[in-house]
Amino acid sequence: MHLAVHTENHADGPTTWWTQSLPSNPTTPRDAALARFTWLAVKQNADMPDGLRRYLVDTLAPDAEDVPEMERWLDRNCLTLADLDREVTAEIARRLSLRLDDEPLAATTANRYRTNAHACVLAAVEAGAITADPWPKRSKSRARRKAARQKAAVDVRSLPDPATMAQALAAMGNLQPGSKVYQAMTAVAYYAGLRPSEVVMLRVRSLTLPKEGWGRIDVTEADISFDEPGEPKTGPRRVPIPPVLVDLLRTWVDDNDLSSPTDLLFRTRNGTRPNTSNWGRAWRRTLESIGQPALRVYDCRHAAATTWLRAGVPLGETARRLGHSVETLVSTYVGALEGDEELGNQRIEAELGRRPG
Repeated sequence: MHLAVHTENHADGPTTWWTQSLPSNPTTPRDAALARFTWLAVKQNADMPDGLRRYLVDTLAPDAEDVPEMERWLDRNCLTLADLDREVTAEIARRLSLRLDDEPLAATTANRYRTNAHACVLAAVEAGAITADPWPKRSKSRARRKAARQKAAVDVRSLPDPATMAQALAAMGNLQPGSKVYQAMTAVAYYAGLRPSEVVMLRVRSLTLPKEGWGRIDVTEADISFDEPGEPKTGPRRVPIPPVLVDLLRTWVDDNDLSSPTDLLFRTRNGTRPNTSNWGRAWRRTLESIGQPALRVYDCRHAAATTWLRAGVPLGETARRLGHSVETLVSTYVGALEGDEELGNQRIEAELGRRPG
């Protein structure tokens, strides 16, 4: 197999796509990753021909003289290198982590696809075809983060219970007009357990909001540096959200006329990112107004975790929703697990005493 770059000069800049000449042996993981990248890096609303991905994997040759219809379609619809900015590549990276039915891929598979696609972009930078790498950055590798920090258990006794959180959220919207956005952001942090950096980068396309019942949020972006989108701290995940948050977000989307899938949910009146300091001040003023001690915005995520654990949500499922390992979950929220020994004993005793048949 060999990898090549096709470039043609047009009035709006060079058009480039990545092609490969393959032997007849089965497709390798890298082949599939590059095919997915080319298939996704096309103009918005392009009418994708059937079989394009398979064609890219199996038959596209960089030195072909006879250009079939599939290659003519690529010539018409592939993005130019100039189009590969942060927003475009962030969307491509997001879609590389999803299957065709929009269900999440396995984390290792998604990471492999993103790594190979990013390698193509870096090759374009090294070749001088583009001046800078537009791929969304990750804040740190998981290994570096794990080695650099000491995990401390959360003092769960200081966290608000569900009734107190509901009271605080109701009070938060009454402080001043600008507090409405912080009210909605705080509700997402609590009911979905999202990190503040993930809340500020939520887009309309991330939401599934049915008219009844539970919805979900696809957490695929986070603010990694001054309104710069990147991957969430521990990778993409899918979080179920309860009807109370579904209703709130449906109203929010309608009231703010958020019609485009790429619209960010939470912006100020000037269209800028909500200030985290102002968010924290609004949260502290709210807690003071209802006679509660001051807490950080991040503590809403901790409150979500302890609520789920005390409700009996299994450790594995709670960890998945938060984007944690079970080990990290247990060490962080050990106080929320008090009383589990007695409950565990009761369940084991009941199982041991069950009669056959």
